[in-house]
Amino acid sequence: MTNAKDKKTPVELPKLPFAEDALAPVISAETIQYHYGKHHNAYVNVLKDLIKGTDLEGKTVEEIIVATEGKADKKKIFNNAAQIWNHNFYWESLAKGLKKTDKKVDLHGYAGTLDDLKAELAEAAKTQFGSGWAWLVLEKGKLAVVKTSNAEVPWTKDGVEPLFIVDVWEHAYYIDYRNDRGKYVKTLLDFVKWESVL
Repeated sequence: MTNAKDKKTPVELPKLPFAEDALAPVISAETIQYHYGKHHNAYVNVLKDLIKGTDLEGKTVEEIIVATEGKADKKKIFNNAAQIWNHNFYWESLAKGLKKTDKKVDLHGYAGTLDDLKAELAEAAKTQFGSGWAWLVLEKGKLAVVKTSNAEVPWTKDGVEPLFIVDVWEHAYYIDYRNDRGKYVKTLLDFVKWESVL
């Protein structure tokens, strides 16, 4: 597994790792068109404008996140860079739902069952106040569920490596599920092939 900090993500809109209609009926092609084509693309374009002519131009998304996290005067840059990273990881996470493997699910010392883990992740996603993300991470080698607000990322903390992410910004589900975040989360987590994640 590549450490998130060691990735080298360029500031550009990546190609989706699946066809726009590949996730239907869980997530419609229309949602993908808006979510990826409009929202994700906007973060890329805004960040390019923000860093043009600065010492951050030419840096990777990860380098920009690390350089700007917690700096009030760089908040807009951080937000757009982190949203690019989170969305890239969201598409990668959804692509895992399309892959079936024979790999045994390793719960990495988690104290419950896979169903318990899914329930914990679902609860984190449903109860994240406002916009944000629910994450399944390895924290010092053990599975943990965390949630972040807005554009935050968990991987800048030592010993935290993301495995899976659930986007709970309204643009991730409103076309398909209206305001029913819980239904979106349950449907999404039931779709995932967990042996491709763990």
